[in-house]
Amino acid sequence: MRAWSRALRTRWWRPRPWCFRSAEGHTLVDVLFTSSLLCILAGISVPGLLANVDRSRGAAAARYLAARAALARAQAVGRSAVVALHFAQDARGISFSVVQDGNGNGVLSQDIASQIDREVEAPVLLSDLFPGVSIGLTPAAPAAQAVALGGTMILSFTPTGTATSGSVYVRGRDGTQWVVRVLGVTARARVLRYVPASNTWVNAD
Repeated sequence: MRAWSRALRTRWWRPRPWCFRSAEGHTLVDVLFTSSLLCILAGISVPGLLANVDRSRGAAAARYLAARAALARAQAVGRSAVVALHFAQDARGISFSVVQDGNGNGVLSQDIASQIDREVEAPVLLSDLFPGVSIGLTPAAPAAQAVALGGTMILSFTPTGTATSGSVYVRGRDGTQWVVRVLGVTARARVLRYVPASNTWVNAD
């Protein structure tokens, strides 16, 4: 009798790895199959998701720059003084700061250097706010320079609501090219996206 009991217990507790069932009734094969399927789906969807994230960051950075231009215009009108976005390049890339005219002759590079035109907001680097995004050009971009403001690096806004005409280009991590274009007469800033296939700029607002 004792021998029969030991044999029964031994048979009952014998491990059966491929028929093991969890408390929910799933076999090990079910779990492995589901895990493999999830890994495959993740491998397919993640690259596309990351590409969408990079593109969204590029668009957001361009719109942010356009919004800063609109704010500078409002500040110029409200303060009755020229306010400008001053672009500068260093080892990290191209940043911009907000500068206000200090002597009534507009914002000038030499007056910035001598601190006559004072910096009212510290320099901002787009990549600090939008990882992977920068003021710059992609290889396919139909432009000669990233900051095209008539030979200067200053985008000025006057108390009468006008501005320097020009373009500032924004490059996304995924190679997408954006541009913020400012029309001098109205100081309106528009955001456009470059489409290489048709060699055209489309409205991104």
